[in-house]
Amino acid sequence: MKVNQAGFTLIELIVVIVILGILAATALPKFIDLSAEARAAAVQGVAGAVSSGASINYGAFKASNGTKGTAISTATTCTDAELAKVVTGGFPPANSGSVTYTVSGTGDCAAGADGSTVTCTITGTQGGATSAATAVMICTK
Repeated sequence: MKVNQAGFTLIELIVVIVILGILAATALPKFIDLSAEARAAAVQGVAGAVSSGASINYGAFKASNGTKGTAISTATTCTDAELAKVVTGGFPPANSGSVTYTVSGTGDCAAGADGSTVTCTITGTQGGATSAATAVMICTK
C-alpha cells in the first residue's frame, strides 16, 4: 500500500510564519505616521526645559543672594526673551527647523511676589497642525 501525501511540513510552515513576521515588523513603521506625537513630545520637551530651568534659576539666585542666576521680574514674563534667560542655549528660535514655536501668557512677575509662578503656553506649529504645552516660570527678585 503506497500512501501519496502532499503538503507542507510543520517546520516549513513555522519558517514561513517567522519570515512573514520579520517582514511585517520592518515594514510596519513605514506605514504609521508618528509626526503628531513627535511634535507634541518636542513641545512638551521645550516646556519641561523652561520649567526646569526656571526652578534651577530660582534656586541658584536665592542660594547665592543674587550673584548667580537671573532676575525674572518683568511685566511681560511670557516672551521668548524672558524664557531664553532660564534655558541653556536660549529658547528655540521662532522657526526651529520645520516647527514654529510661539509663547503666550498673561503672567506678570513685576506685580507678583518673589517665588510666585507664572504659567506660559508654548505652542509648536508645523504645517497646519499645532501642539501646546505649559511651562511654569518662577518670579525671581
